Amino acid sequence: MTLHDAGGSDSAPIRLLMVLTENDAIVDSRDLGGLIQLAVEAEAAGISDVMLSEHVALGPDSGAAGEMTNSRDYAAPGNQSPSTAWPNSIVLLSAIAQATTSLRLVAGAIIAPLRHPLLLAKELGTLDLLSQGRLVVLPTVSWSRDEYAALGVSFSERGKILDEQLEILAKSWGPYPFNHHGPYFDFGDVWLEPGAFRPTGPTLWFGGQGMNPAQVRRIARYGSGLNPFGPLTDDDIAALATGLREVGRDLSEIEMVGGIRGTFYSHDDVADLEVALADLPRQIEQGFTTICFKPAMFVRSADEVGDFCRHLKSRVREIAG
Repeated sequence: MTLHDAGGSDSAPIRLLMVLTENDAIVDSRDLGGLIQLAVEAEAAGISDVMLSEHVALGPDSGAAGEMTNSRDYAAPGNQSPSTAWPNSIVLLSAIAQATTSLRLVAGAIIAPLRHPLLLAKELGTLDLLSQGRLVVLPTVSWSRDEYAALGVSFSERGKILDEQLEILAKSWGPYPFNHHGPYFDFGDVWLEPGAFRPTGPTLWFGGQGMNPAQVRRIARYGSGLNPFGPLTDDDIAALATGLREVGRDLSEIEMVGGIRGTFYSHDDVADLEVALADLPRQIEQGFTTICFKPAMFVRSADEVGDFCRHLKSRVREIAG
C-alpha cells in the first residue's frame, strides 16, 4: 500500500497513530493502566504509533468558548472543562515504553516554555533511551493564558522562549560539555549524560493551526514531521515547501501527519467511521502518510478497541491501495 507524497515521486506506507489522551468515554480518567493496555492492544493490532498530549494545569479559560457537546470529540482551545484529565505524558509514555516493543511513542503537544530546557532535555533523553529511539516529540507553545499564569511564565513571550529552547535542545545530545547564553536561559558548561538513544536526539514534529512563518522556520531548522491541528490548504503546504528549500531541504523529508475525526449529533452518540474516512483521499493526495485517530470517537467500550484497530487498518489499506 503506497501513496504519493507531497514532495514528488517518493512513496511511503500509511501509518496509523492512536491518540491515547481524551479517551475518558471508554477508559476512566484515573485508570492509567487502562491506557497502557490500549497501547498494548494497538501494537498487537498493527497500529504503528500512540500519542499523548498534555496540559500541566488548567484554569477557567479552558472552557471559555463553551465546552464540547460530546466528550468523545477532540479537546481544543477553550472547549474543555478545567477538570479535564491530562496525565503527565512523559511519565506515562515511559510505562508504555516498557510494555511495548515497536510502537513509536509520540509526546504530542509538549508545552516546552513551561519547563526549563535542561530539565526537559533530561526527561526526553531518558525516555528516548529507555524506548531505544522510539520517541517523537512535538514541542509547542499551546494556548492557555491561565496555564502560563499559574506557572509564572510570560504568555506573550512564549514563542521567543520556545525558539531559544529549541536551540538548547539541539545541543543537549552532545558532544559534552555545552553551554548557552541567551535572553531567557544562561548557563556554563554542562553534561547531560546519558543523553538520548541517537546522537541527534528524539525526532521532532511541529504542529498548530495553519502554517505561520514561525512554524515554517522551526520545521525547516529542526523538524522531521508536521502534525497540524485541522486541515491544511495547498497554499500552506506550498509555504512549507518554500521554507524547506530555502535551507536546502525538501518536503519529501517531512512526515505529514493527518487524521480522521468523528461527527457527532448528540451528547452521547458514537461517530460513523465511514463518514470520518471520507476526507482520507484528500489527505492522501496532499501527501499525508500518517493518520491519527481517537478510538473513543468510534467505539463504546475499551473491549472493542483491538477489533476496531484491525478494521480501521483494513479500511485505510483499501482506500489508499
